[in-house]
Parts: sequence; structure tokens; C-alpha cells
Amino acid sequence: MDNYGTILLVEDDVSLAQWVAEYLTEQGYTTHVCHRGDEVVSQVKTLNPNIVLLDIMLPGQDGISVCRELRSFYNSPIIMLTARDEEMDEVIGLEVGASDYIMKPVRPRALLARIKAALRQNNESNTPHVNESVIQVGSLSIDTESRNVKLNEQDINISSAEYLLLHYLASNAGQVVSRDAVFKATKGREYDGLDRSVDVLISALRKKFNDDPQNPEKIKTIWGRGYLLVSTAW
Repeated sequence: MDNYGTILLVEDDVSLAQWVAEYLTEQGYTTHVCHRGDEVVSQVKTLNPNIVLLDIMLPGQDGISVCRELRSFYNSPIIMLTARDEEMDEVIGLEVGASDYIMKPVRPRALLARIKAALRQNNESNTPHVNESVIQVGSLSIDTESRNVKLNEQDINISSAEYLLLHYLASNAGQVVSRDAVFKATKGREYDGLDRSVDVLISALRKKFNDDPQNPEKIKTIWGRGYLLVSTAW
């Protein structure tokens, strides 16, 4: 069987971890399981997995703090698993560097699709491009090589997921882009009708760029059509 990469699954529910690991192994992935949050960093440094599936509620150390610590050295995808349908989990997870999240109970095919999309997107992001340049929209500057973002010459600290979204919107400044187009460009998959992660990231970007969430001028949500980065508002 082909080996499509190495996965580190971090899940304290032993029975859930077992069947997920067995399923992913059957799909061609080398899968390692970790049950404690305080063991994840050492496991990642040892295994250097292609992707980490990280539960939020863990003994020893919670998934949010683990994700934050991993992002100091680990640049591959991290998909958060959460059993709680709370937007705050999604917001915090994405803000500390999660690439994506999926709600429990885990549906095998949906999880596999997310994994494949995250790995594909990561490979595309790491592919060298010719003629790297700086995207300039008014006082907004995006260095596509260093991924450094500035507004009025001031550095803006954003997560990798926020960067991918901002880069796509800025590349299409002045044009309305559909939700499905955003998902394909930033996550490598189609919008499933339920995922709120792009809305969460939009809110986070507005906050960082001091864009009024009640009446945004820089990044607008065009109801029924998609999103618009207003080229004249920066």
C-alpha cells in the first residue's frame, strides 16, 4: 500500500483514537497516536509528522496551548478536533495557528477529506514561485516571500491561516470573491455549507486591522455573494 504521509493523532479517548488510527492506516497513512497534551511537542520533534490531528480537551496540557507551542517550530498543518460547538474554540484555535478544525463526532470520510485538503494546500504553499513580489493595497503591504504583513509600515502579527485568507483577498482586491472560491484557494476544498472557519478568520482580520465589525470598511461580507477587500479603504 502507498504511504501518503505520517499523521500524529492526539486524542485522549482511547477507543476513538484506535478506530481513527486504524481507518487512516487503511487509507495509506502512517499513523501514530498520543493520548496526552504534555507529550505532543516531544512526539512532533521526534516524528516530524506531515500533519497533526489535535484534540482540544486533553490531559496534561490543553490542545490550544499545545498548538501555540507547536507553531514556534512546526509549520505543517494542524487540524483541531473539538466536541464542543462553541465558536470561541474555533476562534482561539485559528488564532494560535490551527490550519483547520473539525467537529466531533468525527465522520471518517469528512476527516480524510480535510486531511487531504490540508496536505495539498500545504504542498502548494511551500512550492517556490517565480517572481515573488509584494502585494500593495493602499497602506497594506504583503510580502509574499517572507509572509510579512504591514499596515502603515507597522508589522501586523497574523497566523498562517489568516495570512492565506488575507493574501487571497488582497490578490483580488476590489472584486467580490465567493465563499466557495475562498475555501478552494485557502483550504484546498469546497465549502461544505456548515464550516464557519472563514467567517472566524474574517472577524480576526477585522480586529487586527481595526475594521469596525458592525460596519466594516476594509473587508466586507457581501451577503449572498461572498467577500470583498475594498481596495480604496486601506
